[in-house]
Amino acid sequence: METARDVLAALARRYAFGDLEALIGEGTLAADGRSAQVAALCAFGQRVLDLDAEDFGMPEEAGEVPRDLLDRARASRMPQAPRERPRGALASLRPAYRLLLEVIAIRWHRRDMAALVAAVHIAGEYLPMLAWEPVLGHAGDPALIGAAVGGEGSRFGVPIEPGSARMCDHTRPERSACERVLRVAKEPPPGWRAYLDRHHSQVASALGDCAARCRTPCTVMTRMDGLVRNDLGDRCRLAVDFADGALVKLRHAAPVGHGFGVPSPEEVQAAWARARKSLSRHPLGKAAMADDGGSYPLPGLPALFSAVAATDLRPDTLLHDVTKRITSTLA
Repeated sequence: METARDVLAALARRYAFGDLEALIGEGTLAADGRSAQVAALCAFGQRVLDLDAEDFGMPEEAGEVPRDLLDRARASRMPQAPRERPRGALASLRPAYRLLLEVIAIRWHRRDMAALVAAVHIAGEYLPMLAWEPVLGHAGDPALIGAAVGGEGSRFGVPIEPGSARMCDHTRPERSACERVLRVAKEPPPGWRAYLDRHHSQVASALGDCAARCRTPCTVMTRMDGLVRNDLGDRCRLAVDFADGALVKLRHAAPVGHGFGVPSPEEVQAAWARARKSLSRHPLGKAAMADDGGSYPLPGLPALFSAVAATDLRPDTLLHDVTKRITSTLA
């Protein structure tokens, strides 16, 4: 590498956005319009790579980051107020899962195993909501979900008295989250954000239990057409078992979990091999055995997410496109 620009371009191709931004801040690139634009693209790329979804497409980025990139990131943003528009990841989780697939591949490429396991864990938490999206018509938006899970005969979010004949398989945290989701759209922004931080993933888990594990289904499930209900059940069982599988459980051995170890690439591959073998026993689980033509570091993961979502989900190219904008600007 002969010039500072060569070094900066190499960092961009390795998605080292934070290091690249720091070098620009130290004056590695001449202070002109290009340096400001590259720095803004780096800050944006790092935020997306870190999956900092509440801050995707922040207004201060709009002056330097191209609108098409901002709009693609905002499709995965979690709204930070009850009436915020657009609804982002509450309207659909499909863009977020495409982005997760890209981030997981990049973390593998960079050998950032702790961050990879954290991304896989996030994917596992919300996978039941992805399965429910075709049925709900949205991704668990609190402003809309009541029509699908409330009403006569529903036990969704309804307190269950000890010894009551109206049994529900939801855990106490899930019942609390279900009760909260039915009213949080009327709360002020701080309450809304607290719900997203603490309860939204519990609602996803509760919906997964409704479709995959409930022993005494209420009208949340029984109101559905039989074919729809069976299909949803198959996809939710696949989602729930992925979340309980060996790959997601690696989180508990990583710094983002409860231990101090970081899994090696070989340990990640071995855990995914065990998870794939277990998931392949499901009616839809054979998707996990797809090899993706050798193009994805965890073979079968895009096909698995696609089977759960009932639509084709390929890894996004948002971060790849950020690097292309950076390198073209540097050139």
